[in-house]
Amino acid sequence: MSKAFTPADVASHNNPEKGLYIIVDTDVYDVTEFINEHPGGSKILKRVAGKDASKQFWKYHNQNVLKKYGPKLKVGEVKDAAKL
Repeated sequence: MSKAFTPADVASHNNPEKGLYIIVDTDVYDVTEFINEHPGGSKILKRVAGKDASKQFWKYHNQNVLKKYGPKLKVGEVKDAAKL
């Protein structure tokens, strides 16, 4: 079963000490351990940590990226779809 997060829960995970979580659509991903693997560099993920990164994600990625990395990085879903 997937864990439910509020936007405030995700917003509190905005630094490496607390973890770096992002929202893509309604899914929550923990990218803390992925920042050094990200082809665009860690700075990009740190900038969107704790936020809804859907717009930025879809601008540069496609569904195949979620298929490849999503199962490993997904930690839950946003229980209310309110924007951060």
